Amino acid sequence: MITIFLALIIGIIFGTITGIIPGLHVNTVGIIIFSISSKLLKNTSALVLCTFFVAISLTHAMLEFIPSLLLGVPNEDTILSIQPGHKLLLNGKGRKAIRLISFGGYGSIISLIVTMPILFIILPLVYNNLKEYIAYFLIIAMMIIIYKTNRTMITCLASVVIFLISGILGIVILTSNLGSNLGLLCMLSGAFSISNLIYSINNNSNIPPQNKNRSIVLDSKFKKSVFAGSISGCILGLLPGLGPAQGTLLAQILTFSKNITSEDFLVTNSGVNVSDTLFSLLAIYLISNPRSAISVYVNILIQNITIYHIIFFIFVSLISVSIACIISIKIGDYLIKHIQQINYKKINIIIIISITCLIILFTIFTNGCIWYVILCYITSIALGILTNSLDLSKSNLMGILIIPSILIYLGLI
Repeated sequence: MITIFLALIIGIIFGTITGIIPGLHVNTVGIIIFSISSKLLKNTSALVLCTFFVAISLTHAMLEFIPSLLLGVPNEDTILSIQPGHKLLLNGKGRKAIRLISFGGYGSIISLIVTMPILFIILPLVYNNLKEYIAYFLIIAMMIIIYKTNRTMITCLASVVIFLISGILGIVILTSNLGSNLGLLCMLSGAFSISNLIYSINNNSNIPPQNKNRSIVLDSKFKKSVFAGSISGCILGLLPGLGPAQGTLLAQILTFSKNITSEDFLVTNSGVNVSDTLFSLLAIYLISNPRSAISVYVNILIQNITIYHIIFFIFVSLISVSIACIISIKIGDYLIKHIQQINYKKINIIIIISITCLIILFTIFTNGCIWYVILCYITSIALGILTNSLDLSKSNLMGILIIPSILIYLGLI
């Protein structure tokens, strides 16, 4: 019992660290711990290690929005391309954004637990009947997303081109001998994190003074966004490759909302992310198919997952998210209060150097080809900057994962 409690606390601590450091993904820590699991299992049980994995993944999902909110902020001239969180930040509502994200994630877990009995009955039936058509669902989903996120035919065509190019990049890297973890770290860091940071440096971005208003209204609209995010997170668990941004648009479609505010988007987006993280673990039991690297490790460590394991993981998730919600608000408020006292440009440069060093170190650790990794890394960064420069949605870059997933389900790779 004490070892499980310690694993829970350590998982929350590590999840906090990976969450607030941009570019440091939970999978990076996960693969390191899993690689030495045979030695750890001599002194502890598989359930203890799984407790750590569940805690780190849920905590990371709760806190990873903080660096994306506070870093890589564009300036007023690029208002069309910025994320809803950045809009609130540029309007001095950073503290409110932090709370919307935190309570959105926490609410989605509660919502998912409440609807769990229904999901346990429906989802396995849905998946078993539709798994042969998942590739086609992914194609239709991306067609709808590209249509919904573009204003003109020209930007729509440009989005298709970006989506296809990112897909080719994903196929090349994921089918190479780099390994999926290093490949994903390289691509996702370059296309999303680093490209945003470089773009914001060149645009001389600054965070304006933030007001002290931190109140949010937990009304029916908030609850609707939380519930939609929770259900969409489960659907994402059935459709590999789609991310929280696509899930948020799916939630908008499910709730028949023509116009979604920045506040609604943040609540739903956080709900989708946290719900998807938990569902990837539940998928081991529900559809016998783990949906994330962490869930793969859990599935290997405990080869015969039962309903009792699932109930235990749900309790661990609830505790982790509850503590992470408080941590997220405290850290978010602290960073918002002090970030104006620090040179924003220098912060971005330091983070760019740190992430680049992390990728190089991870490449050395996994015996990867350093020159090939650097080439893929630079290509991913260039693709991300191109997307920013064309004022297109970053969701188009999810072709990195979606196109390989489509080809895998079609049996082409």
